[in-house]
Amino acid sequence: MLDVTDLSVSYGAIRAVRSISFTLRKGELVSLLGANGAGKSSTIKCIAGALKASGGTITLEGKDITAASPEQVVRAGLATVPETRDVFPDLTVAENLMLGAFIHRRDQAGNRDNLEKLNTLFPRLAERSKQAAGTLSGGEQQMLVIARALMARPRVLLLDEPSLGLAPAIVERIFEMIETLKKSGLTILLVEQNVNQALAVADRAFVMRLGAIVASGTAEEIRSTSDLSAHYLGG
Repeated sequence: MLDVTDLSVSYGAIRAVRSISFTLRKGELVSLLGANGAGKSSTIKCIAGALKASGGTITLEGKDITAASPEQVVRAGLATVPETRDVFPDLTVAENLMLGAFIHRRDQAGNRDNLEKLNTLFPRLAERSKQAAGTLSGGEQQMLVIARALMARPRVLLLDEPSLGLAPAIVERIFEMIETLKKSGLTILLVEQNVNQALAVADRAFVMRLGAIVASGTAEEIRSTSDLSAHYLGG
């Protein structure tokens, strides 16, 4: 579904991502792990079209999207949930969700069907559909940005730090939702600092340090790697 080959990302003279390569197969959940500054979010932003690659290629279902704009990436079938958890605070929950469906705005029937499915997956959002998004709790806002991305009907979903700043009980609920999405057949790339939670839902994982991939394998292989903490914590 997604092939990243020799990808590099630079901020001026600073090279944040250094010629990394990885793939996502259809229906797979892959975790990208690493400490702050490892290059995980830069990788996600580049795949999503928000940052331009300084080298390498990104291919989605055989189509080169390396130079695509964020809108073109969404239209190609890939949606992103950024770590910033941005909502439109003055708009209602329902209005925020419909903004996620902008590429399908002519398919109102399809949008209604999709919204109905998401209301089942996120019942708290359904209960608050007429409430201003800015009045939601942090956990509810995280649910909203995930649901809004799903309104684009992606085949590949990028999740950037979905547990960031949330209470443990809410994190557990968010990861239950991620597991449900995985079981639905959605292909997911998960960037996460909560290693145990990420590996519990992942099929495979890659560990980044200083912009490079330093370890890779199945979730179980990564979990049992004795030097994971050294790679992960930068020791």
